[in-house]
Amino acid sequence: MKRVQMVQRVREEAGLWDIIIVGGGATGLGTAVDAASRGYKTLLLEMDDFAKGTSSRSTKLVHGGVRYLEQGDVPLVLEALKERGRLIQNAPHLVHNQSFIVPYYNWWRGAYYWLGLRIYDILSGKLGFGPSNRLSARTTLEKAATLRTEGLRGSIRYHDGQFDDSRLAVNLARTSAEHGGVPINYMKVTGLLSTSRKVSGVTARDMLSGEEFEIEGRTVINATGVFTDTILQMDRSDSRPVIKASQGVHIVLDKHFLPGETAVMIPKTTDDRILFALPWYGRVMVGTTDTPVNDITDEPEAMEEEIDFILRHASEYLSKKVSRSDIRSVFAGLRPLVKTGGKENTSEISRDHCLMVSSSGLVTIAGGKWTTYRKMAEDVVDRAAVVGGLDDKVCVTKTLRIHGWDKDIAKEDPLSHYGSDRSKIKELVRKNPKLGEPLHDRFPYIKAEVVWATRNEMAMTVEDFSARRIRALFLDAKASVEMAPEVARLMAEEAGHDERWIANQIDDYKKLAKSYQIS
Repeated sequence: MKRVQMVQRVREEAGLWDIIIVGGGATGLGTAVDAASRGYKTLLLEMDDFAKGTSSRSTKLVHGGVRYLEQGDVPLVLEALKERGRLIQNAPHLVHNQSFIVPYYNWWRGAYYWLGLRIYDILSGKLGFGPSNRLSARTTLEKAATLRTEGLRGSIRYHDGQFDDSRLAVNLARTSAEHGGVPINYMKVTGLLSTSRKVSGVTARDMLSGEEFEIEGRTVINATGVFTDTILQMDRSDSRPVIKASQGVHIVLDKHFLPGETAVMIPKTTDDRILFALPWYGRVMVGTTDTPVNDITDEPEAMEEEIDFILRHASEYLSKKVSRSDIRSVFAGLRPLVKTGGKENTSEISRDHCLMVSSSGLVTIAGGKWTTYRKMAEDVVDRAAVVGGLDDKVCVTKTLRIHGWDKDIAKEDPLSHYGSDRSKIKELVRKNPKLGEPLHDRFPYIKAEVVWATRNEMAMTVEDFSARRIRALFLDAKASVEMAPEVARLMAEEAGHDERWIANQIDDYKKLAKSYQIS
């Protein structure tokens, strides 16, 4: 998958595209896979890098949503559990079974959690990841030795899925391309084309070269997440906003704060959210918050009160107090919640998706969550095909293997998240042993991964590689800055960039990484 080839296909395309997708996050990429695999001529345009925004900043869970069950949103939970089961079958190299414990410090709470999680198991049916069971206080501490012991009565263990969000996004882009789709990052849609008051395509600018395009299509899908209203206003300047953004923050700590492979769910915080402490790539990720925000940006920053909120609740449940100096990285993401029912508390707004078609024929898909991306894509392509007068073609993604599919893979393998591609990365090392050298002593990443991402995964900047092709920025921001010069050098060597490009990339990355570090 090479960007230069994708852009060339747009230049050479004389006819209409069947479907033009605006937005390269989870929903847009899922839609591109669905449309391309049905045989529609499919183009996806993303103004930044794939999954640059919300879709790389999730809690890394493929789940039904225990909290949504408590809120009574059973249909959403059922749909998400069904999609969870499909995703682990379609991308076993990126999704795995994760066990969780829910500690309780009084007996009635334990009974309440047990009942809720048994219902969760029943709703999972044959697609369940494993049955819930009660654990004694002693067994609980064997699974999570750093939990606060005072007053601990026991815990409930249940199972859900964990994944690497931005790696899945990149693999979806490659899956789309393998089915004839054209996904392009750094291609910003600047306007909508209109014929007889109907949307007939888009104008776009290549953010790397400055080249301008007019691209015609039978139907245009707005899948831009928190930027949904921006595209709606291109269609109609008086369009009413539909997105109410909520910010979620996570902190990343060293593994000793939660040794072992069992995650912890803290079921009740002061804002009625669930807090998770999750093992992730040799670190511990803790989050999240739910803070309403008005400013929409692709690089949101954690607020001091959000960091303090996580630290306070983590310290209440862990035997060792967590301080700001323990944080290796902090990151924030914006949830694209759809305004419904006049609810002001963002934690109460449904995570279900919303499908809209404007009078001009612009198709908009908004809301939802990573776990249900495939169903969202199926729904929006079904609707877009009708709007665009396309031939009726059946969705095939329920059992479609995502690029890199490999079920016989050890999670402990440092290259496991590449799936079937890991053998090709190892071949790069065989041909050039220097590429087997580590990029930094605090990471398992090797130099060959930089070459691979630049050559095959449309990584165009140091940030693309360090934040989303690997997860260094999210795991240890300071260490990722220290390895940035070597990453820039390897990318420049592969792509033919000069010393000025290297210097600019290092400078840009240092500025970016400041917001991921605690001063």
